[in-house]
Amino acid sequence: MEKNPAPPPVFLAGPTAAGKSALAMELAERIGGEIISVDSMQVYRGLDIGTAKPSPAQQRRVPHHLIDVAGLGESFDAARFIALAGAAVAGIRSRGRVPIFCGGTGLYFKAFLEGLGAAPSSDPKIRAELESTPLEVLLTELQQRDPAMFDKVDRRNPRRVIRALEVIRITGRPYSEQRAGWQAGPPAVPGRFIGLTRPAGELSDRIRRRVDEMFAGGLVAETEDLLRRGLAENPTALQALGYRQAVEHLRGERPLAETIELVKIRTRQYAKRQLTWFRRQMRLDWITLEGRTPAPVAQIEERI
Repeated sequence: MEKNPAPPPVFLAGPTAAGKSALAMELAERIGGEIISVDSMQVYRGLDIGTAKPSPAQQRRVPHHLIDVAGLGESFDAARFIALAGAAVAGIRSRGRVPIFCGGTGLYFKAFLEGLGAAPSSDPKIRAELESTPLEVLLTELQQRDPAMFDKVDRRNPRRVIRALEVIRITGRPYSEQRAGWQAGPPAVPGRFIGLTRPAGELSDRIRRRVDEMFAGGLVAETEDLLRRGLAENPTALQALGYRQAVEHLRGERPLAETIELVKIRTRQYAKRQLTWFRRQMRLDWITLEGRTPAPVAQIEERI
């Protein structure tokens, strides 16, 4: 007699502050799942408050994976995510449980589902040269060599700009052309794909409350401690929303109240970019969450 096939993974994606984590926790308890974090900053040990990382109690309640897997002295990229996520899926399935991918880092979702494509590995010499060049100069070069990528890239994020130029310099081709194969289409990995969002005004209010809670909960003090532990030497972690602005505050660039408002603005902008990306790049079954009532887990169960 054949065994029943293992249930496919569940993928929960959407903008920051939509309520993905709470829903994933309840869903995991109801269907016997374990959560795989799809968050490029929750992988770093110490980045807790600003990434809304699940608490130890929450992680005891439901097993989580790909949280606290890298130190500030390490690099972490999509290739490493794929390897660790694949191992996590195998372990979860060996226990007869359901993998639940949950997060907002679109690149990691896409990389796991469709592979990394042909983008070359990093070149230490080129990377060092780019990292020592002012951002304004890098943006000018990117605009000249790849206007399509210049129009799409987050120009306040040096890491994204540097990676695009690194690939351009290594290959001699526009970065946007090398990513052109990533289009919304049937994923290579079977699963249930759910997009979670909220009405714009409600999402904005949730972002405002979250940012206030993060600063009230000690984000500036956490950032001070992380700087002592090497945050400034990790260009990826240093770009994390909230931490980047807290560092600027600690360096005297703006007062705390202004810093808090700036983080709210940047987070709203980031959420908008996330929504646009997920709608263009992944075929998701969208659910709009509303109000303070518990997330409609039964509605999710019906779709998986």
